[in-house]
Amino acid sequence: MTNETALATRKQLDRIGLCTLPSVVCQAGERAGRRFIEFFTANIRNRNTRLAYARAVATFFDWCDARDLRLETIEPVVVATYIEELQKSLAAPSVKQNLAAIRVLFDWLVVGQVVPFNPAASVRGPKHVVKRGKTPVLTADQARKLLDSINTETVVGLRDRALIGVMVYSFARVGAVVAMRVEDYFQSGKRWQVRLHEKGGKRHEVPAHHNAEAYLDAYIEAAGIGKDKKSPLFRSVDRHRCVTDRPLHRLDVLRMIKRRARAAGLPESTCCHTFRATGITAYLENGGTIENAQAIAAHESPRTTKLYDRTSDEITLDEVERIAI
Repeated sequence: MTNETALATRKQLDRIGLCTLPSVVCQAGERAGRRFIEFFTANIRNRNTRLAYARAVATFFDWCDARDLRLETIEPVVVATYIEELQKSLAAPSVKQNLAAIRVLFDWLVVGQVVPFNPAASVRGPKHVVKRGKTPVLTADQARKLLDSINTETVVGLRDRALIGVMVYSFARVGAVVAMRVEDYFQSGKRWQVRLHEKGGKRHEVPAHHNAEAYLDAYIEAAGIGKDKKSPLFRSVDRHRCVTDRPLHRLDVLRMIKRRARAAGLPESTCCHTFRATGITAYLENGGTIENAQAIAAHESPRTTKLYDRTSDEITLDEVERIAI
C-alpha cells in the first residue's frame, strides 16, 4: 500500500469514526478492506447511521477476532451467538440495530464477491413491539408558556423562539431545522413555506403556521440575514452575543432547550424531540388525522406517527366507572 493510499484510507476511516480497519477485515485482503470502507462512505449517506453502523460492525469483528475467527469462517451460528450475548447487556432496539448493521454489511460484501453468503441473513433479532412512544410531551399550555417565556428583546431570544416554533408547528426534527438555510423559508403564492432537509436527502416542504411565520419574520429582520439566501438560517452567536455566519449545532440547540425549559419551570426531560411529539399531539387533539400528521411529519409509516400520539394516554374516571360489578 503506497503512502498516498494509506493516507486516503486513514481519512476515510476517520470519516466513519474508526481508528483502523478491523483485523478480521484486514486478514481477508485488500479487496475486503476496500469494500468495507466503500460500504460506509459510498453506500450510507446519513452521518449518524454511518457512525452507528461502523461502531456496531467494528465491535462484532473485534468479538470475532478474539475468538480467532476469519471473515470467511463466520457462519449464521456465529452471528446468532453474538446476538444472544448482546441481549445480556443491551436493550432490544440496540441489539436489533447491531444485527441490522451486520446484515447489511454482509449483503454489501456478498454483492462485491468478498464472501459467498450472508451469515446474518437467517439470524433473527429479539422481539420488540412499541405501541407508545417514550418521547416526553408538553401540553399545549406548557408549550405556550415556554414560547411566551423567552425574552424577545434580543436576537438570541428571537432566534430561539423561531427555532422552537418551527419544530412545534412543522413537526420538524432538530437535524432538519439546524440544516435550514435562509432560502428554506420562502413565499409560495400568498403563503410562506418552510423547506426541511430530511433523512436520506429528501426535501420536505410544509406551509408555515402563522405563529411560526411571525417568529421567523421577527428573527430574520433582527438578525439582518434576509438577503443571505444561501447562508444558515439558525446561527450561533459569539461571546458578544452577536450573530455569526456559522449554523447552530444540534447539541447547542439541546442545551438551549434545557435552559429555556428549566427557566419556564417545565420538566427536565424536555428535549429537542419533545416539540415534534408535542406538535403532533396538539394537532390530533384538535381534530387532525393520523394520515395528515404523517404527511406533515414526513413519516414513512403511520405506525411511527402513532407513537407520538398521546391523546389517548389519559384514562378518565368515567371510563373506569363503566366497570359495573
